Amino acid sequence: QVQLVESGGGLVQAGGSLRLSCAASGRTVSSYVMAWFRQAPGKERAFVAYISRSRTITYNADSVKGRFTISRDNAKNTMYLQMNSLKPEDTAVYYCAADPSGGSAYTSYNYWGQGTQVTVSS
Repeated sequence: QVQLVESGGGLVQAGGSLRLSCAASGRTVSSYVMAWFRQAPGKERAFVAYISRSRTITYNADSVKGRFTISRDNAKNTMYLQMNSLKPEDTAVYYCAADPSGGSAYTSYNYWGQGTQVTVSS
């Protein structure tokens, strides 16, 4: 089993930055694809970005390209999401996910964190 815990969320003004972390435990996730999703009130969970096992492949949703950067440190069993130039529409609960296969669909992931709230004020 894999346990995932997100941290780093909070309240920030538009144009600001936050860095989210996702710490994994239970087993090493170096062989897992890892991803970030977000869910705004009243909306479905949406893909943000994923990163391959070897960190060589990353893919971001169009809405965050050029602003968000996903990374991982396999030695620390941790994944990150650097969020810059934040907009009010980025307000959501952000979830990290892991799976041996992964992808951009939330149904592709078996392991999830509990989420961390990000609120961007205008």
